[in-house]
Amino acid sequence: MPKSPALTNWIRTVAEHMPHLSKPQALVLALWSLGMVVAQSCGLTSVSAALATLLNEKDNTIRQRLREWYKEAQSKKGEHRQDLDVTTCFAPLVRWVLSHWPETERRLALAMDATTLASLFTVLAISIVYRGCAIPVAWVVLPATAPGAWKEHWLALFQHLRASAPDDWLVIVLADRGLYANWLYQAIVQQGWHPYLRINAGGKYRPEGESAFRSLALAAPRVGSAWCGRVVCFKSKSVRCTLLARQDDHHTDPWLIITDLAPEQAEVCWYALRAWIESGFKDTKRGGWQWQHTQITDPARAARHWLAIAVATLWVVSVGGEADATLPASSLSELPDTHIARRRSTRRTRPRLLSCFRRGWIVLICHLIAGLAVPIGHFYPEPWPASLPVMSAT
Repeated sequence: MPKSPALTNWIRTVAEHMPHLSKPQALVLALWSLGMVVAQSCGLTSVSAALATLLNEKDNTIRQRLREWYKEAQSKKGEHRQDLDVTTCFAPLVRWVLSHWPETERRLALAMDATTLASLFTVLAISIVYRGCAIPVAWVVLPATAPGAWKEHWLALFQHLRASAPDDWLVIVLADRGLYANWLYQAIVQQGWHPYLRINAGGKYRPEGESAFRSLALAAPRVGSAWCGRVVCFKSKSVRCTLLARQDDHHTDPWLIITDLAPEQAEVCWYALRAWIESGFKDTKRGGWQWQHTQITDPARAARHWLAIAVATLWVVSVGGEADATLPASSLSELPDTHIARRRSTRRTRPRLLSCFRRGWIVLICHLIAGLAVPIGHFYPEPWPASLPVMSAT
């Protein structure tokens, strides 16, 4: 297969960060992710056509190679065919991100949530949230109509991520109130990480040193009110934790967050990072890779397909985040006193006008068109939020 300079460099990068994969597996993973960037789609036909054009190959040759990559071993042609166990790639994905993380920043935010694809699939995903985006690092694809609880699936995902981040890092795991469970809180703590779980206001809590329980709904009863302290949360299945409470006019319900971090270490506004996993799901579907059009119906094959989606997302977000971090900063102080921007300025942080996912794709496409070496990208995390966001990037 003829190789473009872009593909050669990208194959080397994928093989370096996924050393446990065979050479053919790493090659086709690189093909999948590069083709997705060129086609701006994860669809087999679109990716095959893009790569065939880029590499001067036949569509069907590329198509067959890509399709066999996500099939189980017994369905592949030829001898010495292997299954691709995507769970072995979860910890390497985290380490890939951290290998390009600044040495001075030793904090990491993970978000966990579920997303559905019509009545076909439910995906349970854990993602690194970064600059308004989310990079999937562990997932399981289930039939959407399958009965049963998700507990064992979530516990397995955490097990696959064990020891993926250095022990001395501060790692928080964010989840919305629909996922809260006592076992989840304990599982995150046992991982050496810190739960940041939103809970419903229907329960009760007891501040340390007191004997009476109070309603969680009264922890931050008015707009502008906030409270933080060590508590025993819930009368049944109690958990000793720090409760962070805040009522803000941007949200209908108060934020009630429990964590094992000490009150002086934690900030309720960090929970705003959780919303970025929803942006990540949008990038996977209509806002980016168009996964909603997939023709795959087998959950195991879809899980392997998600590995290519995860690697392509990591690439474009790292490139876009680096470009976003190095944009020239504008300053109101440089404008005349009567300039309209001064009069309209709210003095709040300006929202991102273009997502890092979208910016990364634009940068990579422009490099390919110009015949330049494609960048690999580095990570430049922003300070964690100290106030609630105004709006999301589009």
